[in-house]
Amino acid sequence: MKVSFHGQSAVLIQTENHKIIIDPFITGNGSSDLDPQTLEVDVILLTHGHNDHVGDTIEIAKRNNALVVAPNELAVYFESRGLQTHPLHIGGAHDFDFGRVKLTQAFHGSAFTDEEGNVIYGGMPAGILFFAEGKTIYHAGDTGLFSDLKLIGELNDIDLAFLPIGDNFTMGPDDALIAAEWVKAKYVVPVHYNTFPLIEQDGDAFASKVKPGKGIALKPGESIDL
Repeated sequence: MKVSFHGQSAVLIQTENHKIIIDPFITGNGSSDLDPQTLEVDVILLTHGHNDHVGDTIEIAKRNNALVVAPNELAVYFESRGLQTHPLHIGGAHDFDFGRVKLTQAFHGSAFTDEEGNVIYGGMPAGILFFAEGKTIYHAGDTGLFSDLKLIGELNDIDLAFLPIGDNFTMGPDDALIAAEWVKAKYVVPVHYNTFPLIEQDGDAFASKVKPGKGIALKPGESIDL
């Protein structure tokens, strides 16, 4: 399994038979190395409804006939836009042909503005646990520090965790270091930082302090093999 980072919170997972992207914010993301007009994926996983996470979902999904797996309200909206969707909610999981997806809590908001200027409510924000090929990936989505991160770490043997460090809208580096200890992942990658000035952080400095696992500050386009 190959897992790559593509700026802000976008993560691409390539299993033996599928390509899955989480939060495909590409257009308007100066740190992204992807092109929404050429990106090929089978599945789009969404953590919540902010524009910097929903991103290019509609264009990518329509061109690829990709399945969109999202919190219920987001899934219902995208179904109304003609996309193939599967709704989930906090604590719920489902087994797909590409792997198992479970939504976890995240403390944040969830709404975005569509191309007509309408504000679309995205339901509750979430984190994502993804299980495939004997590996477990945790994408925390946008969240502040909360104590049930300990429970997520206790109940799951997490190989790779993506944690936000940007501060202001999510956890900052100090809280994310606590979160890294609680989720106990073998590898931790910082996300949701340096996309714009308000969330500038030193990803390498964060990664150097991660314990008990190993912190890795991936540059957009870089990957980890699990």
